[in-house]
Amino acid sequence: KQKYPDALFKMFSDPTRIKIMYALHEKSLNVCEISYLLNMTHSAISHQLKYLKECNLVKSKRAGKEVLYSLADDHVVMIYKMALEHVCEV
Repeated sequence: KQKYPDALFKMFSDPTRIKIMYALHEKSLNVCEISYLLNMTHSAISHQLKYLKECNLVKSKRAGKEVLYSLADDHVVMIYKMALEHVCEV
């Protein structure tokens, strides 16, 4: 797993990953729900979720046959919301 700050900022530099994080900041979703919301293929979403998980920005939890994804913890939610607030200030 990546432990360097540059990896964290790299995750925030990709528009698709930001959209995924936006979708997950309200509630947990599975890959099908995320791909529907973002109008992207399951494979593209899974690929990006892998990177987000490697940086500990997203976590997964099995619920029966499906896997639900959510933001990893309150720190991630706080970083995301602060970045959004900063962008909206300008």
